[in-house]
Amino acid sequence: MSAQAPASSQAAAPALRPVGVPVYPSTLRSGRVVPDPGPRPEAAEAVDRWEETGDSLRTPPRAVRPRPVGPGVDLGDPVLYFNRELSWLDFNWRVLHQARDERTPLLERVRFLSITQSNLDEFVRKRVGGLKRQKAAGVTELSPDGRSPGEQLDLIREAILEMQEAMSRTWRMHLVPALRREGIYIRSWGELDEAQRDNLRGYFRDHVYPILTPLAVDPGHPFPFISNQSLSLAVVLQNPGGGTQFARVKVPLERGRWVPLDDAGGLLPVEELVAHNVHELFPGTRILHVHAFRVTRNADLSRDDEEAEDLLQMISEELRERRFAPVVRLEVEAGMPEQLVGLLRTELALDERDVYRVHGTLDFTDLSRLDDGSRPDLGFRPWEPVTPPELRPVEAGACSIFDVLLRGDVLVHHPYDSFRASVQRFVEEAAEDPRVVAIKLTLYRTSEDSPVVKALIRAAEAGKQVAVLVEVLARFDEARNIEWGQLLEQAGVHVTYGLVGLKTHTKVTLVVRDEDAGIRTYAHVGTGNYHAATARLYTDLGLLTADPDIGLDLVRLFHYLTGHAPEQHYRSLVVAPRDMRAVFEGLVAREIQHQERTGQGRIIVKMNALDDVAMIQALYRASMAGVSIDLIIRGHSRLRPGLAGISDNIRVTSIIGRFLEHDRIFYFRNAGDPDILLGSADWRRRNLEERVEAVVRIRDPGLRERLENVLHHALWDNRLAWELKSDGAYRLRIPQEGEPVRSFHDLLMADAEARARMGEEEE
Repeated sequence: MSAQAPASSQAAAPALRPVGVPVYPSTLRSGRVVPDPGPRPEAAEAVDRWEETGDSLRTPPRAVRPRPVGPGVDLGDPVLYFNRELSWLDFNWRVLHQARDERTPLLERVRFLSITQSNLDEFVRKRVGGLKRQKAAGVTELSPDGRSPGEQLDLIREAILEMQEAMSRTWRMHLVPALRREGIYIRSWGELDEAQRDNLRGYFRDHVYPILTPLAVDPGHPFPFISNQSLSLAVVLQNPGGGTQFARVKVPLERGRWVPLDDAGGLLPVEELVAHNVHELFPGTRILHVHAFRVTRNADLSRDDEEAEDLLQMISEELRERRFAPVVRLEVEAGMPEQLVGLLRTELALDERDVYRVHGTLDFTDLSRLDDGSRPDLGFRPWEPVTPPELRPVEAGACSIFDVLLRGDVLVHHPYDSFRASVQRFVEEAAEDPRVVAIKLTLYRTSEDSPVVKALIRAAEAGKQVAVLVEVLARFDEARNIEWGQLLEQAGVHVTYGLVGLKTHTKVTLVVRDEDAGIRTYAHVGTGNYHAATARLYTDLGLLTADPDIGLDLVRLFHYLTGHAPEQHYRSLVVAPRDMRAVFEGLVAREIQHQERTGQGRIIVKMNALDDVAMIQALYRASMAGVSIDLIIRGHSRLRPGLAGISDNIRVTSIIGRFLEHDRIFYFRNAGDPDILLGSADWRRRNLEERVEAVVRIRDPGLRERLENVLHHALWDNRLAWELKSDGAYRLRIPQEGEPVRSFHDLLMADAEARARMGEEEE
């Protein structure tokens, strides 16, 4: 988008006239008017090679040093490790592929492009911001793969440029034409006829013009504050006296990104509407240039909370600082004049390498709003989570959830199993049950209108003892969690705001009930947050149990969390940072012993990410001993599989699809008597050393069999699974000719429906 004044008002422009940068003319391609992209950067050429060589089903390898591994290499050698930041970007390539995969419904492809943008924005805020702080502070410590902060920033920039080009091309060349074929027309101003433009000018005056606040820069008006990830227009004006002036106009997105046109299905980005009518804001001047830009601010403002006297005050101060944090990325339209880019760079205190020139649309995060629900044929088939068969009598009012748990443990797997009918029901029934005397729960993230929080408030108002650990260090949810904590406190809930020096990431609930036989405990230990909305999108596991050992462990865990009494001992839970690392390393070592005795060593782990060097080295040693290892890791991994003599017995897959893989399962064959655990922790240093985490052993044979089935479905998948190669590239697993398609998510939905039918037949 590049808007200029009508031809009749054009004249020679002083000062900020483009230098060596052409104003993009409109050209006709395939029947639609598009801006000429100009010279192709190296990033575009890299994406060309990726597509033209048939490697669109292979993510570009970036995360490894191209050096061979010789025999006898030390397990600390950097060549054995992928770079964490680049591995994360490789994960986002796999997300982006969902937007290009024509097997995926069209509006879901659009949503995946939106998710790719949101992921990348968060990565830049957290990881790029953190590395820039390290570089500025003179940090010389190398990452496990042997790279300095500066080297990583250089590689990240190259990777982001390629990803941005691929995102733009996915939108322009794949999704926009596909949407048009379905009657959804994303228009540009240049495509509109004069009648449409006249109607839009009226819409602009009535609905947009009153909202806009033009901010000009002159000696009396300093450069304005640019909020994080807001979309802005940089406007260069020529005053009647001949001088030029800069102004910023924030694009109003409160009412949505897309302006409907008169014709059915036609939509115009609101920034184009503003850009082509911006002269209405500056009467008496000439508009020389209008270009969109966007800034990203650093979110890595970590404080030493061990020195904080008031944790809530510290977090509140950090939230204020984050709003005004340094800019770490400036995105501009590729046609923006270099002098204008230079002005923005100077005012925002940026280096040239912080500037990202985008060929096409800036910011795809609002694409998900294109799905207004009117085209269900262009989305995934609807899925309604089922009520676990064990809990159907509870739903029918035949018994309480506590009666069910006395008969045996219940395993729930969201979103296949209903969160509302299981975990939410557990908390709500505890709040209403007159025999329940206490409820304790950890709250890391929750939904905006949380039914779980409402139940806790009702319980406190009914006179029950309610204690909640609210983690105010949950990134980007700090403000909401502070609000929830204050609301709970007002209702009489005992609220603790995390532990000094540790983030509480565990997901557990304890219910204490006064029964005829005495006090009895009931518990939930899960892998995901008490968040009703994400429970329909994230895959998470939870164990509901009346096991007295687990109940006692949770009593002790909450004493640790609320009473700051760390010397607790646990029977069934494995708790970090106290003993989780030692337990997992011991379980890996035991499989090595089994391998040496029987040749049957086997490990399967499913989690979000793997970057802890000590755990990776433990897995390398197991592989060298012959243990067969499968790692199902959604996101980034530092472990390099397939290296002869080191990791040739380790396979790594990543599953990306309609649900976000979030559950953690740990399987150790143990000579035929499997140890299977689930819980909140990944094998990352932060989870093992810097957070309070809990995983629980699954004792019930039927539940262990069900978890083994989940793992086997994941390993058999040939629709959503990507295999990580030793060079760092991921390849999408494709069914062979005649082979049935095995989609992990579809298989688990079918399993849930089958279990629900069996429950109905038994009734």
